Amino acid sequence: MEELLAKLSNAHGISGSEGNIKIMLEEELKPYADELRTDKMGNLIAVKEGDGPSIMLAAHMDEIGLMVKYIDDKGFLRFVKIGGWFDQTLHSQRVIVHTNNGPVTGVIGCKPPHVMKEEDRKTPVKSDDMFIDVGAKDKEDAEKMGIEVGTPISPDREVKKLANGKITGKAFDNRAGCAIVIETMRRLSDMDLKAKLYVVGTVQEEVGLKGAKTSAFGLDPDVALAIDTTVPGDHPGIEKKDSVIDTGKGPAVTVVDASGRGLIAAPQVIKWLRAAGDKNDIPYQMDVGDGGTTDATAIHLTREGIPTGTLSVPTRYIHSPVEVLDLADLEHSVNLLVKAVLSVEDYF
Repeated sequence: MEELLAKLSNAHGISGSEGNIKIMLEEELKPYADELRTDKMGNLIAVKEGDGPSIMLAAHMDEIGLMVKYIDDKGFLRFVKIGGWFDQTLHSQRVIVHTNNGPVTGVIGCKPPHVMKEEDRKTPVKSDDMFIDVGAKDKEDAEKMGIEVGTPISPDREVKKLANGKITGKAFDNRAGCAIVIETMRRLSDMDLKAKLYVVGTVQEEVGLKGAKTSAFGLDPDVALAIDTTVPGDHPGIEKKDSVIDTGKGPAVTVVDASGRGLIAAPQVIKWLRAAGDKNDIPYQMDVGDGGTTDATAIHLTREGIPTGTLSVPTRYIHSPVEVLDLADLEHSVNLLVKAVLSVEDYF
């Protein structure tokens, strides 16, 4: 699981440019799927046949990133944010500009504090005042590198180990979910399922849950789960009243996210997931959130409604290039999903 997550995290695929990640998922899922296909939106759908209820396990493939908006006469790149960035995490980052000629390394810069006025130093730098320096001599030189308006950009980071089973890297939101559904499919591959399993790598979650909406409409499953990440409350700057979740204590089963504006999980889904954990001594945590949401919101509102829930890996510093998770939570997530899939006919 560690090796698989590192491979997926180190790869690059911002919203709308998930092709590299889709290829990786195809390679990993092909040995275990009865069918692999890509829909018109770009979602990857892996099918494992079985008699009984149909289950959709959705993990979004995209990561937040940037995109070239303008190249000035001196060859510096102005950009827009693709997905939800906190501007201060962007400043002084190294990035990769993904041109048709190959990757180009750049750095995000801004006016140095040495020449700022006193009042400017007291104000956080906004992304609008930042730019990317690729070392170009001028605009023509940047264009010769293959850079143009619309070129995607992602952080230049690789997974590293921390102490006590924790690792750090970019895009754990949601390459962690991708790794989990791949491993779940692998472990179920030689079992006689009493369910039809759809493992879906969705596109454009970070910019509006778009791939989840279209894929769920096409598949119309009996029950669905979004596999994603969530904010834990076990580090400085956040209180337990804001998140009771801890890293290393198992995946989070969502009851409500976005204060109910997103998902209010189907009670039968919660009962199903909790039973899978309780009966098999698999640790899990219950989560009620008032912040963001996941693909589950789009899925559960599809057609006449699909019973849907979310299983999330507690991940520190989400939407930054230095996200942190505990590898034990990946294992617990897979174990719980396997047991849930094997027991689904008792609940749906």
